[in-house]
Amino acid sequence: MNTWLSFLHGGMLDLGPWALVGVTLALTHVTIAAVTLYLHRSQAHRGLDLHPAVAHFFRFWLWLTTGMVTREWVAIHRKHHARCEREGDPHSPAVFGLAQVFFRGAELYRDEVKNAETLARYGHGTPDDWIERHLYSRHNLLGVSLMLILDLALFGVVGLTIWAVQMAWIPFWAAGVVNGLGHAWGYRNFACPDDSTNVVPWGLLIGGEELHNNHHAYGTSAKFSSRWYEFDLGWAYIRILQALGLAQVRRVAPRLRLRAPDAADTLGQDQLQGIIVHRYEVLARYSGVVKAALAHELEALKQRHRRGEWQLLRRCRKWLVRDAAALAPREQAQVERALSLAPALSTVVQMRRELTALWESSSASSEQLLADLRAWCLRARASGIDALEQFALQLGRYAA
Repeated sequence: MNTWLSFLHGGMLDLGPWALVGVTLALTHVTIAAVTLYLHRSQAHRGLDLHPAVAHFFRFWLWLTTGMVTREWVAIHRKHHARCEREGDPHSPAVFGLAQVFFRGAELYRDEVKNAETLARYGHGTPDDWIERHLYSRHNLLGVSLMLILDLALFGVVGLTIWAVQMAWIPFWAAGVVNGLGHAWGYRNFACPDDSTNVVPWGLLIGGEELHNNHHAYGTSAKFSSRWYEFDLGWAYIRILQALGLAQVRRVAPRLRLRAPDAADTLGQDQLQGIIVHRYEVLARYSGVVKAALAHELEALKQRHRRGEWQLLRRCRKWLVRDAAALAPREQAQVERALSLAPALSTVVQMRRELTALWESSSASSEQLLADLRAWCLRARASGIDALEQFALQLGRYAA
């Protein structure tokens, strides 16, 4: 009886409290690594090729610790990028609300899994071998059941708690924090046409997934960090696997190259390509022009005691740097009314729309695009708006 009770108390390993905490963190971190390296960077976006042994280990581990099916996860994530912040996005706070995504993210995932069209359209290229068809996909709950038995055997009754933490880890961090907070709170390096944010600059807790805005700007990049102060732990793992011959990087985000300031007066095809490649970084810089013009207009309205107009303009501040197509009709109407009260700000916002239209054109030749860019810069430099003039000069520094 004493032997049985001792086994229930500590299991086969009989670890102390701090050792149990360490083991739990280690087990959940392997799951995080499997999600970010295998599911996300390799399978969903093809930015990384993993050695078959490494890829299968991650697939097996996810079967044990999450029950997620590769094809389902990949399809839902690809649809998120294709329909981001619009109707059809499986888990956007802009569509469902932040609270819904943060607290019910796993349920939204399970709801979308039932959509056969999503799996058929976005789930291509994922594993379809014998073991996937007959074990991992067909019996996905068997893996988590085996994990429960293993946890109980190794750690005793406390293994039930460890198993529960393992089961909740991905739904909380990935579905809640990344899909929720990663589209609502944080900082942005790139003004991509969605609400993605970097939750923190140190991608440690969830392997780099916190650098979500960087990822949305360059979706196929295997590396998520982009600034000197950002650290992507997943990228560190990739470099280790690379050194061991177990991984091959297929794509990373292009590095920003800027010419010397004295060369900024000339605009050629090299600058055009640099601007197009780094368009989200360009728009992020342009946000500073909009904010400067907005601050000037708000101060002027405040000095003139135009409180109602001041409140309207301030309410629209976040919408001014969004594409008009991404705004609801009510928001668009308020923006247009606000801009009618602020001519200089209206000019800045209109020129942002024209700059965006330049790289969205699919029919214009490169010569026409270059001519349009030069004309845009001439108008910006003649606008009389200092921040806009300086921005136009900076565009000449971009290089492909």
